[in-house]
Amino acid sequence: HQQTVDLGTLQAVLEGAALARDQGVPVVLVGDAEQLKGRVPRGLEVVHAPGIVAMDEPATTPLRKKPDASIRRVFELVQEGVAQAAVTCGNSGAAMAAAVHVLGLLPGVDRPPLATVVPRRDGGQLVLLDLGANVDCKPMHFAQFAVLGESYAQLVLGIERPRVGLLANGEERGKGNT
Repeated sequence: HQQTVDLGTLQAVLEGAALARDQGVPVVLVGDAEQLKGRVPRGLEVVHAPGIVAMDEPATTPLRKKPDASIRRVFELVQEGVAQAAVTCGNSGAAMAAAVHVLGLLPGVDRPPLATVVPRRDGGQLVLLDLGANVDCKPMHFAQFAVLGESYAQLVLGIERPRVGLLANGEERGKGNT
């Protein structure tokens, strides 16, 4: 059976890619070229990767069952130097598994966290790490996340002495153990 992409999500991705391109950011789209035919804004390149990892599929899907998945191919483009970053609105577990498999880990990092920057009410920025990507973390993982978040805040956001906090906010059904 053939899987299809949600058209609302696809439209948002295509509009975002066109906006980035218009702001001078080189963009390469990765996905099923047949499904994208006639929808891609002019001037955007498509790298064909027909496999789709659904949100309810296991994180290991792009490694074991769908090596042609777009979520894996985008990290291969980063590894090859064709892209410098990967953006996905798909299965975050599959994205993390593909990234680790294709790109590897930094020395001293046992588990990579997902990160995002959130605007603060005072006009500053907050680096929020892990975002539920890792389950059953050990104390050393939290320490590594703190160092990574501090480094990102200093090097990317220019915050000279960032403060680091730890938030434990509960559990989700089907993720991790008790």
